[in-house]
Amino acid sequence: MYTVKGKADKDTLLTEHMPLVKRLAHHMKAKLPPSVEVDDLVQAGMIGLLDAISRYEETHGAQFETYAVLRIRGAMLDELRNSDWLPRSLRQNMRKVEAAMSTLQQRLGRPPSESEVAKSLKLSLADYQEMLSDGGGHQLVYYEDFHDDDGNDSFLDRYASDDEADPLRSLLDGDFRQAVIDAIDALPEREKMLMGLYYEEELNLKEIGAVMGVSESRVSQLHTQAVARLRASLRERSWTGPA
Repeated sequence: MYTVKGKADKDTLLTEHMPLVKRLAHHMKAKLPPSVEVDDLVQAGMIGLLDAISRYEETHGAQFETYAVLRIRGAMLDELRNSDWLPRSLRQNMRKVEAAMSTLQQRLGRPPSESEVAKSLKLSLADYQEMLSDGGGHQLVYYEDFHDDDGNDSFLDRYASDDEADPLRSLLDGDFRQAVIDAIDALPEREKMLMGLYYEEELNLKEIGAVMGVSESRVSQLHTQAVARLRASLRERSWTGPA
């Protein structure tokens, strides 16, 4: 697998890790709207794999696959950002959902039901669930979350303690990680189970649907709703401070 000069055989590494690219692409696609093509993710992932092969050295102190996963996922995320895969209008709709959830949570002292959120938004339950379907791929953190629409510091800045460091890395290493854990623990039981199956067990939406006894599209709706609850909880927590 290595030449006499100690360099990885690029062709061998490429062939061995092509299935990894496809697996990561399909796992990421499950989070995204239907408009995102898995082939585009695979193509971006292959670029990431080639980049990993050209950059990797044993002195990195990590197994090649561990390093490659980071480069592959990064390339896929770059492709998604460049493609503007979640339109601004949909992101604005999800902000409305988050605001309604936050208001209802404070008023009721518990996570609001779907019907309660729909009523607050003056939508029928069917229209609200369609909004959740359209918002498939809503993320917990966006880069623009670090600044609001007026260019001012936003709620995520409050979790990032080191302005010189990568803000996302700062979040993951600091209080943000515990805040996410607490927010997940406060989710309704069904959504908490879904998040565990998806992020810990790494089941896809179809497999989760089989476990929960619902359709794949329904799992996607519940996932979008759970992410909105988490964002609403984290936003509220950033203003009020840790409980």
